[in-house]
Amino acid sequence: MKAPRPRRRLTSTEEIHKALVIGTRDYVRKNGFQKVVIGLSGGIDSALTATIAVDAVGCGNVVGVTMPSQYSSKGSVTDSEALAKNLGIELKQIPIAELFDVFKSTLKKEFALLPEDITEENLQARVRGVLLMALSNKFGWLVLAPGNKSEISVGYCTLYGDMVGGFAVIKDVPKTLVYKLARYRNRLAGRKLIPRRIIIKEPSAELKPDQRDVDSLPPYHILDPILEAYVEDDKSIREIADMGFDKKLVRHIIRMVDANEYKRRQGPPGIKITPRAFGKDRRIPITNWYTD
Repeated sequence: MKAPRPRRRLTSTEEIHKALVIGTRDYVRKNGFQKVVIGLSGGIDSALTATIAVDAVGCGNVVGVTMPSQYSSKGSVTDSEALAKNLGIELKQIPIAELFDVFKSTLKKEFALLPEDITEENLQARVRGVLLMALSNKFGWLVLAPGNKSEISVGYCTLYGDMVGGFAVIKDVPKTLVYKLARYRNRLAGRKLIPRRIIIKEPSAELKPDQRDVDSLPPYHILDPILEAYVEDDKSIREIADMGFDKKLVRHIIRMVDANEYKRRQGPPGIKITPRAFGKDRRIPITNWYTD
């Protein structure tokens, strides 16, 4: 009789990575899909999503699509190419600059004399969403949405744009944990599977010139603890402020969370890895008049 093999307790990061892989594999296979498709932006979220997808269903069943616009950095394409090469997945490039211009031209009369704003930013995300869904319909691929919990919490995402998809792999993964998982996966591979440039670059939606996430949100190392305290621990504004955060900022973040339930309600399902995920765990009325 063989002696039982010693068991090693998984670290939190290892356990979460395994949960994401198993959850993705089960969802894809049990819903009858063979392949998945992911829009690759050159950013950390889509890179981690693609890596988990490869771990779940194999590199031959994952297709990446890069869709650069006039606002995309050079790294958006080159970093996506490097990632795809490292993962061994097929990569398609479908530029959207001309499509975006056609939409703007079509709306020129309606938007006459009005400055460009978030409307045009969201329009780019929605063009990309349409293209991904077209590929999904034509070839039967499941679209994986790359949004993380931090962005979804505060509504820093576009309905029918980057939220498009049949499954959201990291929707319950805070942004700071996204980075930990990326570094863990590289250590597991023994090489820079996710290119270092992707991990160290400043987060940006790249929907307007020189855009950065910190233009709209506090740094994620500040945002994530506030979100955890409010969403998962049910702490009040005062209790969160007492943790050392600016009360005005806390109030602003909480308002963003409450105001964006309508977006979250329309997003695809995903894998629960925190004590309280959005959906059945935490659901608030879409129409409300909450005040502090």
